Amino acid sequence: MAAGLAAILPGAALVCVTAGYALAATWLSRRKPAHGGAVASTPVSVLKPLCGAEPRLYANLATFCRQRHPCFQLVFGVRAADDPAIAVVERLGRDFPACDIALVIDPRVHGSNLKVSNLINLSGAARHDALVIADSDVAVAPDHLARVTAPLAQAGVGVVTCLYRGHAIGGFWSRLGAQFVDDWFAPAVRIAHAGGSRRFAFGATIALRRDALAAIGGFGALRDRLADDYWLGELTRRLGLRTVLSEVVVTTDITEDRFTPLWRHELRWMRTIASLNAMGYAFSFITFTWPMLALGVWLAPLPLVIAAALVGVMARSVLAGSVAAALRAPLRDGLLLACWALALAGKRVWWREQVLSVGEAQHSGRAPALSPTPLPQAGEGRKQPKPAPDTQAFTGIHTKRPL
Repeated sequence: MAAGLAAILPGAALVCVTAGYALAATWLSRRKPAHGGAVASTPVSVLKPLCGAEPRLYANLATFCRQRHPCFQLVFGVRAADDPAIAVVERLGRDFPACDIALVIDPRVHGSNLKVSNLINLSGAARHDALVIADSDVAVAPDHLARVTAPLAQAGVGVVTCLYRGHAIGGFWSRLGAQFVDDWFAPAVRIAHAGGSRRFAFGATIALRRDALAAIGGFGALRDRLADDYWLGELTRRLGLRTVLSEVVVTTDITEDRFTPLWRHELRWMRTIASLNAMGYAFSFITFTWPMLALGVWLAPLPLVIAAALVGVMARSVLAGSVAAALRAPLRDGLLLACWALALAGKRVWWREQVLSVGEAQHSGRAPALSPTPLPQAGEGRKQPKPAPDTQAFTGIHTKRPL
C-alpha cells in the first residue's frame, strides 16, 4: 500500500500541475490583445543586422518600409561586400524611394557574437535617439513603430519588447518549429509575465533610448554574449529601468525544412534558456503537456487523475489552434522533452556557421560593470551628436563603409 501511495501521489500531483499549466497557457494565449493604445511620433532609427539572402527577406523588410510613422530611418548592416542581402536593400531603395534607408558595409569583428559586431558597425549611422532593433526574419504591422516606441516616453522604462508568432515556411518540420514558438515559448512567457516576471527581451523587437544603451556600455557590452537580446534587457534592468512587454505581436519565419537544422535551432534555444535561468529551466518539464500527463496517469491510474489529464489534453488541443496542430502536439511535446533533457547535458550550440559554447559566450552569467551615472528622465535626454556624413548615395540608399 505504501509503495502504491509513493507512486500515486507524485503522479496525481504531476497531472494536476501539468493540466493547470495547460489551462493557464491556453487562457492567456487565446485572450484577445488590446487594440489601439498609445502611439508615438518620436523620430526613430530601426537597426537591422543582415547576413545572407533569407527566403522572405524582401517581404519581411518591406513591412518596415510601410510604417505609418512620420519620421523613421532604416539602417541595414552587412559584414561582406558580396553579401546577397545588399541586393535586397538596393531593391527596397528603388521600391520605396521616400524611405530614409542607410546601408553599412563593414567587415570589422568585435567579439564572438557576429550579430552584435554588425550592430556595433551599423549603429553609427543611426540618427535618432529612439532605437528599435529587429531581427531580419520579422514581419510587422504598419503601426508597429508607433506602438512599440510609445512606452519609451514613460519615466523609468528601459526597453520595450514584443512576443512573436511562428510563420512556417515549408512543410512538416517548419510547421512543427512554429509550434515551438506558438505552443510552448510564447505561452511560457505570458505566464511568467502574468506572474510578475520582467526578465526578458526578444530580438524580434527591442526598443530603447540611445541614452539607455550608452549607460550599459553600448552594444560593446554584448559582443561576447550569445543571448544578446536577453542581456540588452537585463543590463538596463540592473540600472533600475523597467522592461515593458508590448501588446504588439510580430511574426517570425521558421524556415527549417528538415529535422536536423530544426533540432539544432531548438537545442540552441534550450541551452541558452538553461544558461540564463537554471532553476526555472529545471522545473519547466511541467510545460511538456502530453508526456507529463501520460507519465502522471501511468503512475496514478485513478478516475479523477484520468479526468484531470483529459482536461489538460483538451486545453493543449485548444492551445494548438487547429486540428492539424493538435494532432502534431504529442510529437511536438515529446521532442520538447527530449531537447530539454539533452540541453541539460551539454554547452555547445550551433549559431549560423558557428559552433559556440554557451558557457563561454555568456561569461558564466557575469555582466560587465555598469555606469553609476543616473539616466535622465524620459523627455529630458541628452542631445546626441549626429554621425559624420561619410556616405555615398545611390538608388536612394546611403552606404557607409569603414575608412
